[in-house]
Amino acid sequence: MPKRYGGSDAEKLQIDAYVKMMRCADTVQNQLARNVEAHGITLSQLGVLEILLHHGEQNQKTLAQKMLRSGANMTTIIDNLEKRGIVARTRSGDDRRQIRITLTAAGKKLIEELFPLHLQNIFRMMSVLSAEELEIYARLSRKLGLGAKEKMTL
Repeated sequence: MPKRYGGSDAEKLQIDAYVKMMRCADTVQNQLARNVEAHGITLSQLGVLEILLHHGEQNQKTLAQKMLRSGANMTTIIDNLEKRGIVARTRSGDDRRQIRITLTAAGKKLIEELFPLHLQNIFRMMSVLSAEELEIYARLSRKLGLGAKEKMTL
């Protein structure tokens, strides 16, 4: 299949690597999403529950930052978890503008059951790479992520 971009060889290589990276990320995310959705939650909801399990109560802004989500998107995620009784919102006694998100007993039970299964799925997917490949991949991913922050100019 011919390449559609007519730039330099270096640019073609960059585009090709980018497309493969995005396809890989989409495939991995879709597989993980299907697995958690079978348990009645989304991957974003799982992420919130995991943060609350391992880091304790958080405010909504901090959750959004940790999850790389907008405030509005995080509100929707928290709303849906709260409707199911998985998380609770409480106002801070010191500053009532601060809303803290905590796991309920049902939420704690759910994430404690689901998170080990989620990890096993990640381990199975990542097992196609050797230890050396994983180290290289992790190093390159970090380098790309940090470099992207410096180079963006839109």
